[in-house]
Amino acid sequence: MRCSIFVLIMTLAYAKTPGFCRDCLAEQKAETRRCVACGSPRLVRHKELYDLTLAHIDCDAFYAAIEKRDNPELADKPVIIGGGKRGVVSTACYIARIHGVRSAMPMFKALEACPQAVVIRPDMEKYVKVGREVRTLMQELTPLVQPLSIDEAFLELGGTERLHHDPPARTLAKFVQRIEKEIGITISVGLSYCKFLAKVASDLQKPRGFSVIGREEAVSFLAPRPVTTIWGVGKAFAATLEADGIRTIGQLQTMEENDLMRRYGSIGQRLARLSRGIDDREVHLNDAAKSVSSETTFFDDISRHDELVPILRSLSEKVSWRLKKDDIAGQTVVLKMKTADFKLRTRNRKLEDPTQLADRIFRTGLDLLGKETDGTKFRLIGIGVTDLCDPARADPPDLIDEQSGRRAAAEAAMDKLRDKFGKGTVQTGYTFGGKRDH
Repeated sequence: MRCSIFVLIMTLAYAKTPGFCRDCLAEQKAETRRCVACGSPRLVRHKELYDLTLAHIDCDAFYAAIEKRDNPELADKPVIIGGGKRGVVSTACYIARIHGVRSAMPMFKALEACPQAVVIRPDMEKYVKVGREVRTLMQELTPLVQPLSIDEAFLELGGTERLHHDPPARTLAKFVQRIEKEIGITISVGLSYCKFLAKVASDLQKPRGFSVIGREEAVSFLAPRPVTTIWGVGKAFAATLEADGIRTIGQLQTMEENDLMRRYGSIGQRLARLSRGIDDREVHLNDAAKSVSSETTFFDDISRHDELVPILRSLSEKVSWRLKKDDIAGQTVVLKMKTADFKLRTRNRKLEDPTQLADRIFRTGLDLLGKETDGTKFRLIGIGVTDLCDPARADPPDLIDEQSGRRAAAEAAMDKLRDKFGKGTVQTGYTFGGKRDH
């Protein structure tokens, strides 16, 4: 009898927990492990499900997912997106991850772990296009979309119930279905009351995840997790904390904020607050990318200036293309080089005026490059711009360099031809006839 009463109480409690099916969207009012309408096991239930409005959306294995979408023969194969034996893994599909392949892993180690993998060189132009398609659909949900990268963003859906005739949780579930149907990739959703926990939630059940972390459970949820769950706690700082006997977030929860600040400086405040689920940051429209860059890792180390120049020009054109497509400009040019012994060199120069032009980016980078080509062997080179701003102030006429106007006009003409006939249609003398792959 007592057992029957307990089951009845638990059933009533569970039935009061809001929930719906992620496949057919039917409301779940009974205690079942599968949808009462369609039988799907993909249910989402949470006491605060219909009260939470802040979401983090993350595309699943984005680059690899696009390649599999475009080539169905790759569906059941391990796929690695990356560059050559000397490069690193940009993205690995979940099949490859089962074999131990991870992002940023050196390619030779990835192929040792998964020798049967299909390796595909990144096609950033295609990925950026799909990223924009996803972003456009996000902006149909809410104007408060804060991109973090090409494939993830925060969304604030508070106040959108009247527009979508649904609470944010159900609106997001419909959005997931729309992305899969119209774009052909999958995404994972984290729903919470703050950015920190929304980001944590989106990683919990990838791929095709939909996880919820509410206010009531935040402290207990975080307590057993490693300190590396907190933003800004990488391997080096985690080692510092471990040396002090701190391994879990729960240990941080027992410490006073002032004590943590005395020990670790400004990051101590972040440790104290995030460990308790306190994060007051709002979703902002203006928190866009802080830089635009392009880089490549060579198959063989390169030391000769004349071999590096066409590569630098090609990378400058990629950066310029992204600036023009995103309608932004940059005022500081940054040259990045990695030596054969993995030592990183960065050189930068601030321009008098912002630029979108490949010509200005390249010529500035070329001047910086000249000071570094002293026989040193390099395995990587990159070029980019920071100090991003509105393009309205970019590239005014140069009264000193009279040829700059002609070069700018020529570049504009080349851009039109490339837009119409493809990026490889027109090349400059720097890149014409050179190797496309590095």
